[in-house]
Amino acid sequence: MGQPARKALSLEAYLQLEEKSPIRHHLVEGTLWAMAGAGRAHNQILTRLLLKVGPKALEEGCEAYAVDRRLKVSEDTVFYPDLMVVCTPSPSLYEEAPCLLVEILSESTEDLDRGKKLWHYLRLPSLRAYLLVDSRRASLEAYLREENQWTYLRLGPGEKLPLPCPTLELAVDDLYRGVNLEEG
Repeated sequence: MGQPARKALSLEAYLQLEEKSPIRHHLVEGTLWAMAGAGRAHNQILTRLLLKVGPKALEEGCEAYAVDRRLKVSEDTVFYPDLMVVCTPSPSLYEEAPCLLVEILSESTEDLDRGKKLWHYLRLPSLRAYLLVDSRRASLEAYLREENQWTYLRLGPGEKLPLPCPTLELAVDDLYRGVNLEEG
């Protein structure tokens, strides 16, 4: 005999649970997913990204959030992106209209980042760029939207990515400078 169907968690129930929980969870199509901890390389790369993107976002009237800000992508799905830039404020509990989303790939997060997150993120009307930054090798993948067309780019050492939001050129080498990739 099969397992009884589990009732999907509502957005309201998720937000209440998340306020009391000592650990953060994604809400993925009504199901809770505990978030994995991040290694040293992940945190170093995220810091370098925030130092590059944050000031330019502020200059353009936007806000950059790292790790602890929720993104509601549908009524039953909420994620905590590693980095998010928002130029249109949303309700206080979560954001809804980012122009840039960044996920830093690790062994434990790669399937979710390339799977359900990619699927949901690329459907956000406000999104102009989704970046996947590897914490194990110097590699950056970008999904960039121009008008209604997505372009995929893969970049490595020595290459630069022109970001549409905020408008800046992101050098792959700057993200990995001083990072020991063997430490994940």
